[in-house]
Amino acid sequence: MPLFNKKSTKISNPSPPMTKDPHHPAYHDNNNYKNHPIPTAPTIQQHHHHHQDSMSMNGGGAGVGESTVTKPQLVFNCQLAHGSPTGFITGFASVKELYQKIAECYDFPMDEILFCTLNSHKVDMSNLLGGQIGLNDFIFAHKKGRPKEVEIVKSEDALGLTITDNGAGYAFIKRIKSGSVIDRIQHIQIGDHIEKLDGINVVGKRHYEVARMLKDIPTGSTFTIRLVEPMKSGFQGIAPRKGTAGSKQGKQGYGSGKETLRFKANGNAAIEDEHDDATQSGIDAINSLLDSFMGINDSELATQIWDLGSNKINSMDFAEAIDASDLEAFGFTDDFIIELWGAITDARQGRYKK
Repeated sequence: MPLFNKKSTKISNPSPPMTKDPHHPAYHDNNNYKNHPIPTAPTIQQHHHHHQDSMSMNGGGAGVGESTVTKPQLVFNCQLAHGSPTGFITGFASVKELYQKIAECYDFPMDEILFCTLNSHKVDMSNLLGGQIGLNDFIFAHKKGRPKEVEIVKSEDALGLTITDNGAGYAFIKRIKSGSVIDRIQHIQIGDHIEKLDGINVVGKRHYEVARMLKDIPTGSTFTIRLVEPMKSGFQGIAPRKGTAGSKQGKQGYGSGKETLRFKANGNAAIEDEHDDATQSGIDAINSLLDSFMGINDSELATQIWDLGSNKINSMDFAEAIDASDLEAFGFTDDFIIELWGAITDARQGRYKK
């Protein structure tokens, strides 16, 4: 089955729980700083500069009957994953704005951030920040570390990679299939950012574009991949290479709130109730299909697909809704649409066990 069937030239850009980790090497108790002296700073200075990016609607002028987007003034705790004092982040309505706020807080360029994890300083893809943040979540930002170039012989059609992106222009490796071509190359790890393919810069491309480029490399040929790994502390851990799509690990007691701050494709961030079990099961199943059929992982894309199908009564209405949305540019095949619809109906009827 082809990865993508081109159906339109329209450009698609679908958008994409808070306590401190006492095992983190740079753990700080905000009420006991005398035991952990903080560098003087602008290091943890709270900045109030309003960053505006292509996803933000602020200042764009609301139409008739539309209200101006306002950013929820919530304060989130943040640390750098390799070690830092605790900073306080607020006033963002998109992933890009969040990265900008973190970069301002710690006084380094925004493009140094590869991705963020929630409630874990480890390179743990089960806790990857996606399209929403729980109101009690603690954010850990992973910065760029060591670059590396690896020459790969594409000896099989599938390389065994699942690719996701950070919502701000960086695609990176979310999962490596056990026994695959990539699994046999120990220098390539989960969390590595894919910067170039055969000298072609892929920064700024979405994960599905990078996945398509890798898929289009002829089987039997040799290519070079340039990667940038996340910066690690002396105690940093890396999640296992294995793992099934859509699998979730426990939150280890972090956060108890049922509300999340969800980033919308139009740049608006809204506080919403946590998804019920049926909805979350459906979204996880859709993301599993994206992983299996397309080698990409995107919880926000999966949520968007769920939203389009959740109120439809048959697969034809669902297919029409896909074609009428910005997802039309993906060129999903009819068979894949049926698979997605099956995941939606199975979740509705409670066939997935949590």
